[in-house]
Amino acid sequence: MREQKILTALSVFDIAEEGKGVARADDLVVFIEKAIPGDVVDAAVYKKKKKFAQAKISNLLTPSPDRVDPFCEHFGICGGCKWQHMDYATQLKYKQKSVLDALQRLAGLETHHAEDILPSAEDKYYRNKLEYTFSNKRWLTDLDGEISDEKEMNALGFHVPLRFDKILEINHCYLQADPSNHLRNQISAFAKENNISFYDLRAHNGALRNLVIRTSSTGELMVIVVFAYPEEGQVDLMMEFVKETFPQITSLLYIINQKKNDTFFDQEVLLYSGREFIYEEMEGLKFRIGPKSFYQTNSLQAYQLYKITRDFADLKGHELVYDLYTGTGTIANFVAKKAKKVIGVEYVPDAIEDAKINSQINGINNTVFYAGDMKDILNNDFINQNGKPDVVITDPPRAGMHPDVVERLMELEAEKIVYVSCNAATQARDLTRLKEKYDLVRIKPVDMFPHTQHVENVVLLKLKK
Repeated sequence: MREQKILTALSVFDIAEEGKGVARADDLVVFIEKAIPGDVVDAAVYKKKKKFAQAKISNLLTPSPDRVDPFCEHFGICGGCKWQHMDYATQLKYKQKSVLDALQRLAGLETHHAEDILPSAEDKYYRNKLEYTFSNKRWLTDLDGEISDEKEMNALGFHVPLRFDKILEINHCYLQADPSNHLRNQISAFAKENNISFYDLRAHNGALRNLVIRTSSTGELMVIVVFAYPEEGQVDLMMEFVKETFPQITSLLYIINQKKNDTFFDQEVLLYSGREFIYEEMEGLKFRIGPKSFYQTNSLQAYQLYKITRDFADLKGHELVYDLYTGTGTIANFVAKKAKKVIGVEYVPDAIEDAKINSQINGINNTVFYAGDMKDILNNDFINQNGKPDVVITDPPRAGMHPDVVERLMELEAEKIVYVSCNAATQARDLTRLKEKYDLVRIKPVDMFPHTQHVENVVLLKLKK
């Protein structure tokens, strides 16, 4: 192996989009894993291009005053919560900076009027959904010592970054509240005691494949056990154990997935006990969450995000609202009582069915939902049938809006656009086009994912007069 070049006494001054610290060595920009602004480090380069390099800390010479001790034993190995070693207030500062930098640098927008980022009310146990993977290829760490038993190579946990076939056994995860950790550990122990095989991610064999745990602010609990190639009796054995050990489960489901990938959106979900869904609640509105439903993974902060969206829209009751990328209609139903009518559009048909059900169970009758590709649906016939919107709310995936959708918004000329984004870079790209007809009036970053570099951003655009 080639000897790594050591760059000495580098002063870290910024954070890059992927969460790495940024330093300079003469004309070379160096991105350093687990470094934060204020650190002075020696860095070992493992990848170098002409103008930048990737490196790891070989020696922490002077720790940043914003450094804190990570709270999780799995920090640095697990791919999640990469900013645990940075004070939360400092995390928020750099999230805000990343949003404003993107809007200024990529879209040439003025951001001096941006509002302060909204912190997450909880920075631990804030997720309502986690998905774990079973594997017979456990990632070994210094804490494991000598492995004496073949069963000990089984693991239930998270993928190790850049190693699709290796799973880190998780003892305690700070992302999801109880009984999440107890559930995972009990299921793993029971499988090992009863010789139920863990999935081999390379050979594609083994009985147990994935475990999905969903919780809600109403206290309901969904557990989905995903099997691949179980032997006779193993499904009932495992499912009965989970049912008897955790009677608080609202919805206990299982799936037999023998595909080469873990996604189960095209797989049949089988009910073992309870009901097929759980309920989430927000301002008295109930939202039905099924095994395939999308719902913002930070329930408390999702409520704040939707309130900001509704506040930016400032509906008076007479408006026709288009809610693009509506998902299960959460935002559409949340703002419906303030609008004359809300039209929700979403690519995934199952999500649209959920959106319709969510309107029905809440007695909302001024919503209409359509399934299909946004760039194809938003044509002249659609506008003629539904009317020209007064307000557009759009909450696209990380890739942002398709250029054809942006062009359609330019043609529609709604008075207001509220753009919710989980990726400031693609949001800035879309705003580069929209700014020709719209003024950027309000900017509000929202932290949905503490201890990560991810951040949501809500902007209000108003049509130029």
